[in-house]
Amino acid sequence: QVQLVESGGGLVQAGGSLRLSCAASGRTLSRNAMGWFRQASGKEREFVVAIGWSGGSTYYADSVKGRFTISRDNAKNTVYLQMNSLKPEDTAIYYCAAVLRLGLPLTTPNGYDYWGQGTQVTVSS
Repeated sequence: QVQLVESGGGLVQAGGSLRLSCAASGRTLSRNAMGWFRQASGKEREFVVAIGWSGGSTYYADSVKGRFTISRDNAKNTVYLQMNSLKPEDTAIYYCAAVLRLGLPLTTPNGYDYWGQGTQVTVSS
């Protein structure tokens, strides 16, 4: 069974940075696409960014383009999300997710099979 554990969330002022990590265990995910989603209070879970298995392909939500960067270290079975120029509207619980089934869109939660428990990111104004 795959387990994904996020870390690195916290409280930061607007304009600041955070780096989230997602460590996988239970199986290697070096051949699996992975992604980050977020869910603000009272809102639906929304796509943030996805990365292909090799790291060569990345897909960003328009709202985070130019500010967030996803990367992965397959040797460590870990995916990272570097978040810069944070805004109050980035406040949410951030979830890491991994793909098992192929062919599903990476920009929707239905495209993912494994989920972490989430880490809270709060950006103060």
